[in-house]
Amino acid sequence: MRLLLFTGARISEIRDLRWEWVRSPHLSLPDSKTGPRTIWLNSQALAVLADIPRREGCALVFPNSTGTKPLTIDPWWSGFRRSCSMPDLRLHDLRHSFASTAIMDNVPLVTIGKLLGHVLPETTAKYAHLADEVIGDAAQRISGSLAQALGLRP
Repeated sequence: MRLLLFTGARISEIRDLRWEWVRSPHLSLPDSKTGPRTIWLNSQALAVLADIPRREGCALVFPNSTGTKPLTIDPWWSGFRRSCSMPDLRLHDLRHSFASTAIMDNVPLVTIGKLLGHVLPETTAKYAHLADEVIGDAAQRISGSLAQALGLRP
C-alpha cells in the first residue's frame, strides 16, 4: 500500500513488479497500461523496497505464499477498509491522493502526468480542479510582485 501511495503507480504495476525491474532510482517497467514506463522512486519508496525481503528463486517483489503468482490484495484490502471505517476507499484512490498532493504542492500538471504515466495531458487535467486554491494564491503573489515593482502597495 505504501509503495502505491508513494509512487502514484497503478495497482497492476506494483502487484506484478519483478526485482529485475527495480533499477534505483526508478522502476523500469517493460509494459504497463500505456506501454513501457519509468516510475521514479523517492526516498520513501526506496525505503519500502529496501525493507522487502527477497525470496530465493522468486522474481516477484510481492509474491503469493507459494512464490508462483503475484500476491492477491483483495481479501486484506476489504478488511482494512472496514477497520478504518472507509468502506468505499479504493486502491486506485491512493493514486489519486498522490496526484492531488502533487497539485497542492504546486507540481506542474505536465510533471504530474509524467509521474503517473499519462500519455495525454487531458488525462492529468482532471486533477486541475484541485488546484483552484493554489492558482488563487499564485495570482495573489504575481499581482503583489507587480504592484511592488510599480511602487504600489502589494
